[in-house]
Amino acid sequence: MSNKALDIEFQEAVARVNEHKEPFPADTLLKLYAYYKKATNDVGKPKSKKAIINAFKTNALFQVEDITADEAKKIYIELVNNYFLYRQ
Repeated sequence: MSNKALDIEFQEAVARVNEHKEPFPADTLLKLYAYYKKATNDVGKPKSKKAIINAFKTNALFQVEDITADEAKKIYIELVNNYFLYRQ
């Protein structure tokens, strides 16, 4: 898959997540957060007002630190596709 095609598919997956109105399970939400942040090269310190949420987000970011942005995009897309496929 070309970089352009990957970027388009990634943006479509992000839009799907953003348009979804029901809450995601916490573990899925953390994975989406971490892969999105890695894919967009925005892996700075989490900025939640609650320390426990920052701890979970920081841990999620540590788990993806050794993959590339393109790998993160692919995994994010797969995670989104699987979530919507199996939630029905």
